[in-house]
Amino acid sequence: MKWKAMQSTCVETQTFYITSDQGDQAMVQVIYSNVAGLHTTCHLNTKIYSTDPQIPHKWHSDTIHNHIFDEDMLSFGGDNVAITLSEDGTSYTIKSALNENSLVNLTMTRVAPGFVAGTNGTSNFGTDPERPWGSMRHSFWPRCKVEGTIITPEREINCSGRGFFVHALQGMKPHHLAARWNFANFQSPTYSAIIMEYTTPPSYGSTVVNVGGIAKDGEIIYAGTSNTASHGEIVKDSENDWPEPKTIKFTWSGQNKDDKEVSAVLEGPLGQRLDRVDVMAEVPGFIKSKWWQCCRDKTLYLPDTEITEEGTLYSEATFIS
Repeated sequence: MKWKAMQSTCVETQTFYITSDQGDQAMVQVIYSNVAGLHTTCHLNTKIYSTDPQIPHKWHSDTIHNHIFDEDMLSFGGDNVAITLSEDGTSYTIKSALNENSLVNLTMTRVAPGFVAGTNGTSNFGTDPERPWGSMRHSFWPRCKVEGTIITPEREINCSGRGFFVHALQGMKPHHLAARWNFANFQSPTYSAIIMEYTTPPSYGSTVVNVGGIAKDGEIIYAGTSNTASHGEIVKDSENDWPEPKTIKFTWSGQNKDDKEVSAVLEGPLGQRLDRVDVMAEVPGFIKSKWWQCCRDKTLYLPDTEITEEGTLYSEATFIS
């Protein structure tokens, strides 16, 4: 979970997803961004999702001044913000007073092992494997315990519940890396199931890279790359021709630590879209990024064990051009 903090073009993030016992969904994210080795910025994003369509989501993106990493590159800080990894490496504390409309005081503790795909979670881009000119890395804590609060002017949100943490590093321009993304974060009392999938642009063969896993307390049931994310019913977005998914299907398939086959399926209608976001402010004007976010109660089915588990699915579909 070390920060790389590259001095060339990159976007590096630590993102904490929260599914509270009270039914709230929230996200806290720190972003380190470098443009061509010339300009580095850091931001803290917080988002609290409203389940009432009449009430807007609470979204704040604040610049972090005087950012700093600890000597081991494991913890991050700046003026009025600190994200600190515990000495035993099992929990993060996230504290921020950057924005009085979103005061963050959280602890996220992993209750199942973390994982990466391959030796270090990295996919490389380029013609020379020894000297790639771009890369993508993901590290996951799929199942965590969350404690603490986010305080807004309206209320103090008790975030106690379950969480998912991902550390990601895009070592290249985002639109060169991927043309689309699919993301699933399923949390239930017993299981957590996650998928992070991207499809490269045609210049890299429209290659699908999918990393996912299933965990329960104290154990990774399965982690690997033989998973799928697919959209069933699709409608055209009301403002453009981009495809908005209405039904989804996520599958996990592979072997557990005992070399026994493991599979799981999560599928069904997404219902009302939670949010739609156009990303234009932080990227060049010729890049367009749009993502749809949904949060629904869903059932995870593990056919090998005939187990079904009710839980909450947070999913995203992103398109980049």
